[in-house]
Amino acid sequence: MALPKIDTPIYNLTLPLSKKEITFRPFLVKEQKNLLMAMESNDKESIERNIRQVIYNCTLTKGVDIDRLPVIDVEFYFLNLRARSVGEIVENKYRCDNVVEESPCGNIMESEFNILDIKVTNIKDGDDVIQITDKVSMKLKYPEYSIVSRLSNLESISDIAFEMIADSVDYIYDGEQMYYARETPREELIEFIESLNTNQFKKIEEFFSDLPKLEKKIEMRCMKCGFQHSLDVQGLESFFE
Repeated sequence: MALPKIDTPIYNLTLPLSKKEITFRPFLVKEQKNLLMAMESNDKESIERNIRQVIYNCTLTKGVDIDRLPVIDVEFYFLNLRARSVGEIVENKYRCDNVVEESPCGNIMESEFNILDIKVTNIKDGDDVIQITDKVSMKLKYPEYSIVSRLSNLESISDIAFEMIADSVDYIYDGEQMYYARETPREELIEFIESLNTNQFKKIEEFFSDLPKLEKKIEMRCMKCGFQHSLDVQGLESFFE
């Protein structure tokens, strides 16, 4: 006689940037085990690979290319997937850095919060077209998740910056014609970016310095020195320390 089948719940989620509607199931014990092993290894490449695989396994919506979604969409999706699979409440520890009698307090504070309360902030519309000259403009898009694995192999900050910019170009417009990045050789894109002067490149840097992010404000009081902390926690890794 065959063992009984366990019904798996199904959830729906709207991604904050792409606005895609995703239907997904929680990840299974065997998938959680692989994630835990990867995180314990502290191997960023292994962690990223396992997160990608788990997301693909759990996504029930057909035709969704995870690698083409914005990085923040994927991170937000993973937070919700983790909440529905393991539990909504996480516990983190933070060190009190309040100075008492010329020395940091150093007390370890414990915080508990619901990860479904974590929001994507700094979403803006209409700031993705960069005016390079009077005639030439560049339309940028949010970095896609596919770039995560490629950047992990680069060590130079300069190489990482240029690769991310080139990866995020939608098109370049010279006043008459649009040159789409997907139809342009990578070398030409890099060469175009490198040909910009300092002021022109700064406009692009401002776009990337102001990207949407996962964020939550945490209020807590140190039980040792009594200092009231207001922590602005950002980034996926920060919520699972």
